[in-house]
Amino acid sequence: MMIQAGNITKSFGTLKVLKGIDLKIKKGEVVSIVGASGAGKTTLLQIIGTLSRPDTGKVAINGIDFSGLNDKQLAVFRNRNIGFVFQFHHLLPEFTALENVCIPAFIAKTPRNKAEAKAKEILTFLNLQDRLEHKPKELSGGELQRIAVARAIINDPAVILADEPSGNLDSKNKKELHQLFFSLREKFNQTIVIVTHDNQLAQMADRQLTMHDGMITGEEKFNTAGK
Repeated sequence: MMIQAGNITKSFGTLKVLKGIDLKIKKGEVVSIVGASGAGKTTLLQIIGTLSRPDTGKVAINGIDFSGLNDKQLAVFRNRNIGFVFQFHHLLPEFTALENVCIPAFIAKTPRNKAEAKAKEILTFLNLQDRLEHKPKELSGGELQRIAVARAIINDPAVILADEPSGNLDSKNKKELHQLFFSLREKFNQTIVIVTHDNQLAQMADRQLTMHDGMITGEEKFNTAGK
């Protein structure tokens, strides 16, 4: 299994947000997580992504249980193994598209020429080869989100975690982004977990998990032939 989680609980004060989550996700699988606001979807994604620690339970990615890692070790693990795509792209406004994509590679101490070559390759794959030197304010919403995706995959992470990735896009850009996730899986065999309110995106996944009140309450598998 690429992702395994067992008995994950999380509270904020007296509010129990996660109430014992068990989860298994295979390598190369695309899984969507749906549910009403407040169901615990984002909290679960943050715990899988090592951005938050559970109160109880363990999470392993690619066989590595990271519950025993300290904050510095977690940061290194996260940088090398997990890519994040959020609803808002979180690009740094003073940097170009190319520089923004290179940042995780620089953090991983990849030499500049190698990082830039890889970033250009990914941006070309995403049809952004003419936007390398543009800064965020010069780019459209769809372009910004594709650059955020490029930044998420530059270190060849085993797992991509996406939190409402198309929530801020118009229908055309939303459709392109949805298709992009499956192109990435096809090209790089990455495992992708997507938290979304978008039914179309959720049902493009291999499996859809439904959360309610801090628990996984449903699972639906889809025929993904041709995707």
